[in-house]
Amino acid sequence: MSLIKIEDVAFVRFRVPDMAAAKGFVEDFGLSVVEETGARLTARGASQAPVAYVAELGEPGFAGLAFRAESVDDLAKLAAETGAVVEDLDLPGGGKRVRLADPDGHPVEVVAGQAAADPIALAPAQAWNHAETRQRLRTTKRFSPGAAQVVRLGHVVLNVSDFRASERWYKDHFGFITSDEIQPVPDFAIGAFMRCDRGDTPTDHHTLFLLQAPSGPGFNHAAFEVADLDDLMLGHQRLKDAGREAQWGVGRHILGSQVFDYWRDPWGHVLEHWTDGDLFTAEDGSNVASLQDLMGVQWGPQMPHNMG
Repeated sequence: MSLIKIEDVAFVRFRVPDMAAAKGFVEDFGLSVVEETGARLTARGASQAPVAYVAELGEPGFAGLAFRAESVDDLAKLAAETGAVVEDLDLPGGGKRVRLADPDGHPVEVVAGQAAADPIALAPAQAWNHAETRQRLRTTKRFSPGAAQVVRLGHVVLNVSDFRASERWYKDHFGFITSDEIQPVPDFAIGAFMRCDRGDTPTDHHTLFLLQAPSGPGFNHAAFEVADLDDLMLGHQRLKDAGREAQWGVGRHILGSQVFDYWRDPWGHVLEHWTDGDLFTAEDGSNVASLQDLMGVQWGPQMPHNMG
């Protein structure tokens, strides 16, 4: 049994040396800035989550991730079992947090009690005319240029030094369920896509992916859900026109099935747009997948060598 069962990933933190450059990138990426000071910038998506991205002034680097617990009572339970403390969360939406560190020292916050933000209205969805199902009749399909409509932070990928040790820590603390375990050869695992245990409620194929990579422990990437495929492609064009650094995409993954588009921020951190991912419940169990499944695509360009 895990100490608690988290609901979702909440936000990611980075250190950046230039707040103006950070603001320019997140706006091109499709996040909405909600707080801007000389020392910190916070941004959100269109969902009711009050914050999805935090940039703090400093030497560039990954500064941690946060998960959302069901209640402040869960934070108290987590604190009691780990020796941490429940403290105020000084971010838009307020609430409380517990601060931990995983086996590789990655900062992990667990938050609860945040005030919901007003949702940001998305552009109306436009129907698709499939060959056998014609849903859009007697009207055109038109889009306005602009950044993608980021809805929410969907998952974070971490490189770890010992997959089994990190897997056990995250499962023991937060109740994750393996969706797909990556085995390059039988009975030897180097990573896993893990989803939240929400019982009968369908949840993303993965909220956290842990990978024992040759490059050693560190941040791999963070992924943000956008409205749909057209929206992802509009975002791709906006980032391209802005001269941002493309990393990988557009394509469709095998594991998780989502359409993806990866970009680098001005300091090399990889952020992903994705849409149309798989959803599973707790009873759907776990699978074993190959390294080829992890690196392969259903369509699109092959994984670049510098993804890990």
